[in-house]
Amino acid sequence: MAQFFSVHPDNPQPRLLRQAAALLAQGGVLAVPTDSGYALACQLDDKAAAGQLRQVRQIDEQRHLTLLCRDLSELAAYARVDNAQFRLLKAATPGPFTFILQAGKEVPRRLSHPRRKTIGLRVPRHKVLQALLQVHGAPLLATTLILPGQTGPLTDPPAIREQLERQIAGVLDAGVCPQAPTTVVDLTGPAPELLRLGQGDPGVLGL
Repeated sequence: MAQFFSVHPDNPQPRLLRQAAALLAQGGVLAVPTDSGYALACQLDDKAAAGQLRQVRQIDEQRHLTLLCRDLSELAAYARVDNAQFRLLKAATPGPFTFILQAGKEVPRRLSHPRRKTIGLRVPRHKVLQALLQVHGAPLLATTLILPGQTGPLTDPPAIREQLERQIAGVLDAGVCPQAPTTVVDLTGPAPELLRLGQGDPGVLGL
């Protein structure tokens, strides 16, 4: 049965964040709020939890998972980023962007794209998610909470609990989230490539 943590969207209660982080440390998968709907998240180095995350979503290894990072200093530790790429990242973070980057040596091979050796990274602006990342003390591995047969992410915490209460460890309820997806930008080529237009304004990247 999934635990349900109702937190204030602007000033989340530290006690509840610590309880949610403890579930992550125990190998649990959580539904967490983001700038673009809810996401499923787990510890970066937990193979079993990552497998459970993919199972709930019913996605295979060809689908990118995303690292949720607190800031760019953390992001740079998990991706190969040159000066030009870093300037683009700095212009757009924190915010509703997902960037496809070459995975760094700190990323387990099983978590990067099996053919391209890339990974999605983002620095979210959502206050509750940022607070959870601070308590957890490390990036989280995540995927947007889109259930099989659905086209958009789940945004309502009680509905998430009802549908997934026997499949995940907990729900971090910060209220209804926006449903619009992140803007996805591929930075692995000779020039930035807009893969999906979402909430993030590509104009800040010159696209």
